[in-house]
Amino acid sequence: MSFLSMREWWTKPENFNAPLVFYLEEELEEKIFGQGDRYLRCIEELSHTLIQLESWFTVTGHTRVTVVGPPLARQWLMGMIWLLEHRSFHYQAGGYQMLQSVWSQPLTKKDLAASLSVQLDSLVVKGYQNE
Repeated sequence: MSFLSMREWWTKPENFNAPLVFYLEEELEEKIFGQGDRYLRCIEELSHTLIQLESWFTVTGHTRVTVVGPPLARQWLMGMIWLLEHRSFHYQAGGYQMLQSVWSQPLTKKDLAASLSVQLDSLVVKGYQNE
């Protein structure tokens, strides 16, 4: 069961407060959203978010990403992207699992809880690696 299956998230003003804004390198944007943003609509529907992609003309071809929606869904998407960008293959694999999940089924409360524990674990590991 979807974490918001009974409520329309877009009717709640708080889901539009403080949009999540970040930049992705063009290569990672294509991995996540597909060529020509093929998976954008699917990711939006299954994560209960609205996502705006804006190409920025930089040397590395960055895309500005703006996400609105329930805070836990925004956090889940940011965690997925953070894992995909991680240097460790182990964490990248977790990010790809999350990506494949959001391509195929709606996010659930269980997905959100699992995501938070993986993110916390990776932050602790990253903190020790940076010392």
